[in-house]
Amino acid sequence: MTLRIGSIDSLQLTAKHKVATPANGKQGRDVIITGAVTDEEAKKTCPGGWKSPKPYLRIVPRPK
Repeated sequence: MTLRIGSIDSLQLTAKHKVATPANGKQGRDVIITGAVTDEEAKKTCPGGWKSPKPYLRIVPRPK
């Protein structure tokens, strides 16, 4: 099994910040707050807020 470097970065990002990269995600693009994170938790980790085009989808800038 071969993992691309981007796949490893995505896994690390998810583990550290509880966000997920879209399937076609590129470095520097917005990410999605995982469904396991409540809105209350998200307010603490993303104080700048998020875009929510659907009730179940919360999009934020990629953490550094």
